Formats: sequence, structure tokens, C-alpha cells
Amino acid sequence: MLATSLPLPVTFTLSSLQTCKKTKSTPVHCSSPPPPQSPMDPQPKRVAVCGGGVIGVCTAYFLAKKGASVTLIEKSSVACAASGKSGGFLALDWCDGGPLASLARASFNLHRSLAEEFNGAESYGYRPLTTLSLTVTESEKQSPPSRDKNLPSWVDGPARGLRAIGSTETTAQVHPQMFTKTLLSKAVEKYGVEVVIGKVDSVGVEGGRVESVVLEGGRVIESDSVVLALGPWSGKFEMLSSLFRVYGLRAHSIVLEPKEPDAITPHALFLSYYPEQGGKPMDPEVYPRPTGEVYLCGMSSEVELPEDPEQIAGDPESLEVLKRVASTVSSHLGEGEARLKAEQACFLPCTDDSVPVIGEIPGVKGCYVATGHNCWGILNGPATGAAMAELIVDGQATVVDLARFSPARFVGRRRKG
Repeated sequence: MLATSLPLPVTFTLSSLQTCKKTKSTPVHCSSPPPPQSPMDPQPKRVAVCGGGVIGVCTAYFLAKKGASVTLIEKSSVACAASGKSGGFLALDWCDGGPLASLARASFNLHRSLAEEFNGAESYGYRPLTTLSLTVTESEKQSPPSRDKNLPSWVDGPARGLRAIGSTETTAQVHPQMFTKTLLSKAVEKYGVEVVIGKVDSVGVEGGRVESVVLEGGRVIESDSVVLALGPWSGKFEMLSSLFRVYGLRAHSIVLEPKEPDAITPHALFLSYYPEQGGKPMDPEVYPRPTGEVYLCGMSSEVELPEDPEQIAGDPESLEVLKRVASTVSSHLGEGEARLKAEQACFLPCTDDSVPVIGEIPGVKGCYVATGHNCWGILNGPATGAAMAELIVDGQATVVDLARFSPARFVGRRRKG
């Protein structure tokens, strides 16, 4: 996702994203470039992928794997927004019956394959989960209802209405920032993807066909194809905003480190939470991670998106509510029993029809978009990236049918907002 700009673009070719430092001076090369092609080899397709969130990184990875020469352009830092601050929850069949069904199923299985290939359990916290639905009423904290014997032992608050909504076959998790950075590291090390830190100013188009990406400051990156994977910032890019609306939904989260992390079992919790002061129930979510952390999220609202993800701030009241949820659900997560590691917010990219936009932009040959994944960006990143790679290199996606997601669906519609 594109964020803060620098006076000059900085180019990375990195063997490990963890050891690379962003600098405002000369280009940094952290690994050797791929070997030169022989004169007999065909020229690889040059693709500029704009946006260093999970969608952009997955697209860059699968494009490079198919032989494209890929430049990933990111304005701030990789996975700096929702791709670094979301829950990382994966579900096989929760989108069944809707337009995302095939995308979600393909992507869930790709996540499993990638985890096997890259030791995801160790590299980025991939693991299957049991997922539970619970009702929690804050006012019952002092005199909780009789405890359901099937509740995980660490859930010792006033919980009732226990229901299993996902098994280790159908739900899983990753640490989203670690997943995104691991995949980009592999793309750089194995396939020579180049990472450029700089702000995209415009896409150069000649005769209805893409020919370059122009960065703020004037640098031109010549390209046969361009992918705009700008997340919620898609709505601030005129080439896209003139065709359809993407808006940001701000979601809050906290990360806790319990004193007894081994007591927290791998159960994701989806709550109907009734606050003490009454009103409608809230729907926070709780994700224990194999790192020993516990992630809680919720409290979303549509507010103005800042230009720079580094400027995103959470609403203090919403963050306090999440802390209260944590202590009500489990004594292990209360003040004094768990350290508050992070309190944060991020913006989820949403469309007016609640369907992602994935495909070639009408009237601009070689210009593609991939955005609008809402809360399912981490889940659907791999299949989106793999399908985009097929569409760009082969001319047609086979991993999943992208027709339902095409930006052409907006042609002729009056854009809202």
C-alpha cells in the first residue's frame, strides 16, 4: 500500500527484508541480481506492481515466478498498513454462496501450499485453528453464567452460546506482516524482483496502451504492464477513482502478550459482545498467535483516509473498548496479566458492491487493478496474485475465473460519492 514519499526513489534488491534499511541516499543492493539472460532467451514481460501490501506482493511473487521482470513500487514500507495490522484469519468456506467463493477456496488452498513450501509455521505463524462463536455480556462479569465445559480453559469470562464455526480443516491463520515480508523475500531471492521505494505519480499511456510508471520526482519506469494494488488508496488515484469508488473502513486492533502464553490454546473467537451500558452488540474477534501474542480487533467505521499510513491513528475510545473486551473474555488478558504490545488502526479497502476489483482497466491495454478486498485481503492475496499473473502473462486466469471481479462492470454506471 502506498504511503509516505521520499525526496528520491530508493531501489532495493534484497535477500532479507528484515536486514534491509530504507535510505534516502544511494540505492541499496542487498543481494545479487538474477543471472543475465542468454541472447537466445525471449525478453521477459516488464511489469510494475504499485503497492507493497499483501495483494501487490502476492501479484509480484507469482508474476516473477512465471518469468516476468517485476518491479514492486511502494511509497512507504512493505506491509505498513492493513497487511501488517490485520488479523491474518483464513477461512476455506466462509464466502460460499457469494461472489468470493471460488477465490476464497483457491486462496485458502494456496496458503496451505505456500506454508508447506516456505515452512510457514516457523516463518510466519501459519497454523490451522478451531474457530468458535460466543456471546459475552459485560454486565455478567461479576456473576457469570454456569461455565460451558467445552470452552477453552483460558476463556474464563461470562461466555455462553458456544458454537464451533470452523475446524482445523476449514480455518487457519498467518501473521500477516510476516507472511507478506516472507513472500517478498522469496520473490527477491528466487526470482529477482526489484523493490523501489517511491511515490507513484501517474501511469504513462500512449495510444491506449501502458508504457511506463512515473514516480514523484520524475523517475520513469518503463513497463509493458502495470498493476495498481493500492488498497484503500485506490480511491485517491484518479485513474481508478474516475471509474469506481474505493473507500477505507477504519478498523481498530490491540496486541497483547500474556504472562502465561502457553495457557492460550489455538482457538479463534468471534464474539457477540454486549457492553455493560447496553445498546447493540459489538462483534470483536480474538486471535491467539503461535508467537504467544493475542490479537483483538473490531470497532470499525468509515472515516477520511489520510495520505500517509504512518499518520493513521486509532480512536482512543474504541481502543479502550477492545482492552475491556480482552479482560472480560479472559483473566489472562486483563491489566497486570498481559502486556499491551500495540494499539493500532488500519483501513480496509471497500467497494460499493462489496466485491473486489481485479482485472484489466477498460480502454487502457496493459493496465490492471487489484483492490477492494475488504477484510479478506490476507486470505485472498495468493489467489488474486496467481490469477493476475496468469492474466498478464498468459492472457487468461485459470486459478479462478476473474469475470465477476472485472472493473468493466463499472462502465456505464454512475459512480457514487
